[in-house]
Amino acid sequence: MVLGLAFACQAVPPAGSSASDKIAFDLSTLDENGLYGPPDGKRSLDYEFCIPVGDAYAQAVGAIDPSVQLFPQSRGRIGCGEGEVLAIGHTNQANYDTILIELAHLDYIERIQPVDWE
Repeated sequence: MVLGLAFACQAVPPAGSSASDKIAFDLSTLDENGLYGPPDGKRSLDYEFCIPVGDAYAQAVGAIDPSVQLFPQSRGRIGCGEGEVLAIGHTNQANYDTILIELAHLDYIERIQPVDWE
């Protein structure tokens, strides 16, 4: 029953949107190692998104993206709401592009955007 309620409360993406539309940065700027920048200053891109509170969601996301860390006490720049947890991952990992697309295919992830560290 609880699982059914969790899925019933998921946000539905707008009609005509695709998984890649949820990724708010250009994957083509990253090299084969998931790095960007000048040759003498390459760095990974950190990204953030929100997931619903719950072990099942955390485990599903962790199974797709081993770089993800959860920050339940923070809203992040993305503005996670009540009942959501901030998740932060990075692109410096094998198959980063496939990982991002798989995350974006999850109905409960609305947007994946770069982290703006200050």
